[in-house]
Amino acid sequence: MARSQPRAWQRMLSGRRLDLLDPTPVDIEIEDIAHGLAFVARWNGQTRGDWPYSVAEHSLLVEEIYGRIRPAAEVKWRLAALLHDAPEYVIGDMISPVKAAVGPGYGALDDRLAAAIHLRFGLPAEVPKPVKADIKKADKVSAWLEAVQIAGFAVPEANRFFGVPDPELTRGLSILLRPPVEVRRSYVARHRELLEVIR
Repeated sequence: MARSQPRAWQRMLSGRRLDLLDPTPVDIEIEDIAHGLAFVARWNGQTRGDWPYSVAEHSLLVEEIYGRIRPAAEVKWRLAALLHDAPEYVIGDMISPVKAAVGPGYGALDDRLAAAIHLRFGLPAEVPKPVKADIKKADKVSAWLEAVQIAGFAVPEANRFFGVPDPELTRGLSILLRPPVEVRRSYVARHRELLEVIR
């Protein structure tokens, strides 16, 4: 008798049961994403301050930087920027060396979750490559800011790892450290603002 495919369920606070190996859009809620991301620490928690710097806060910053890179971009791509790390609400945030050690399985899991999340909010399962490249650029600029402002990197070291950012993309930006409940509210509010424009 053939073995059934393994399943990895997680019950979300919304009451949804999300199958991590075969996620479906109907089991995804923005409140679950915002709640999870607000409690996931970037940099494995190795940041200065009284609060961890969360993936939710990082995502808000990446969306803002993406808007500076592509001010005329369709709003749906700003939504894609906000959601760029959304799968981490259930699989956590791993620093790049750990992702490399885990291997391609992590990337495949991330891709399946991202596709379901995108479909849930009216985006294509896969973001077009030029948009993805711009979001990645915004992500690197955010990482540079985080590195020098809260993660203990000297500027030359951050430049080496993340590249030298365009000063126009970082002008006036500072890293926020807030309680998870505040970050969660901000993430949900921004998501709603973007969806309202799209609809």
